[in-house]
Amino acid sequence: MRTDLIRKTALTAAGLAFTGGAIVGPVTTAFAAPNTSKPASQTQTDRKGHGERELGVRYEAQPNFYYCGPAAARNALSVQGKDISVDAMAKEMGTTEAGTNSINDITPVLNKETGKNDAYHSVEISTPKADDKQTDTLRADVVKTVDDGRAVVANIAGTTTDTDGGIHSFEGGHYISVVGYRDNGTIVTIADSADPNTASYQVTIEHLADWIATRGYATS
Repeated sequence: MRTDLIRKTALTAAGLAFTGGAIVGPVTTAFAAPNTSKPASQTQTDRKGHGERELGVRYEAQPNFYYCGPAAARNALSVQGKDISVDAMAKEMGTTEAGTNSINDITPVLNKETGKNDAYHSVEISTPKADDKQTDTLRADVVKTVDDGRAVVANIAGTTTDTDGGIHSFEGGHYISVVGYRDNGTIVTIADSADPNTASYQVTIEHLADWIATRGYATS
């Protein structure tokens, strides 16, 4: 079994930077479950200054195959104690059955619901694979955002492997929330709305950066 991150060979930086996507194929069956599954993280562990921190998430799975953008934003905002309707956010983001077009459509909604115009900004990783500088920037952004009590929202595509060997594949594109880190940000915790059976998992920052490559993320 391959454990390296696999990218779609058809991806190009010019054509797909910030492009959203909806989950396609058999994985859409994951959304038959109601949004009452157990939280990805039931408690908040705060070890700021000790190289790790994890935020409490009131997790909900997305209600359909194309609401990953609003659902990722909703799970991200839940760490701030907010409970925002995914339907309302989908309307603001311009979400359709083709998905949410861009991280730039999500960042303004995060700012609005956080109550600060500059709480979040978008960062692009426009290359087909993240370089060391882009990966280091992502690690610093995750640590800063989580230490600020907020979650990062990332637009990803392709297939990656988590730290337990689990495979997560979203060739059509997907949105996730990053809600914690350990080892000074070299390992990060994902809240994933796609399937409540894999609501929470951890990946290396290198794998996350390559997963985001050709797209972008919203960060403090």
